[in-house]
Amino acid sequence: MRIKKGDFSKKEASSIFTGLCVIFIKIIGLKAILTREQVAITIRRLTHQILENHLNIDNLVFIGIQPRGIYVSDKIVQEIRQLLPGSTVQYGKLDITFYRDDVRKELHIPNHTDIPFSIENKIVVLIDDVLYTGRTIRAALDALLDFGRPDKVELCILIDRRYSRQLPIQADYTGKSIDSIISQKVKVYWDKKDGREEVVLL
Repeated sequence: MRIKKGDFSKKEASSIFTGLCVIFIKIIGLKAILTREQVAITIRRLTHQILENHLNIDNLVFIGIQPRGIYVSDKIVQEIRQLLPGSTVQYGKLDITFYRDDVRKELHIPNHTDIPFSIENKIVVLIDDVLYTGRTIRAALDALLDFGRPDKVELCILIDRRYSRQLPIQADYTGKSIDSIISQKVKVYWDKKDGREEVVLL
């Protein structure tokens, strides 16, 4: 049977495509955690939660952790700029390559750090995509000290892998908490890098 253009309406074609995607995910062992729409809603919710706690953002700075956290931080900062037009949003990106405790064990390619302001006595909102063992955040906290002594550091995370922590680190803002085993991996896809936006469990 050959399917021709016009055999299905847009709604029917969309439904068929969604069904095929579900079958494909089941076959290759993927479990969807957040769809594109859910990612957008989650980012919006995280943004509102931050602003609820900080009505005045003059003393607030946002730092995205390289390389994956910046996709989350870019979107949160974009949302804030839309919600507070005319406000100055201090936004930087932090590379933690040489602060990692496994830097001598594995080959790591450093990323770019761009923090064009002082964090001295500021409230820093540190942003990453997945909170797992906590070692990435510990490295980020060490790296931040090279740029000043903040008044407070808050952590904003898109996905929190609970019960996997090796260090006593918890998020202040969490998009979604999941339970997973050590053999599983959380993969976050972004339009800029992957051509799609979703979070899946491998």
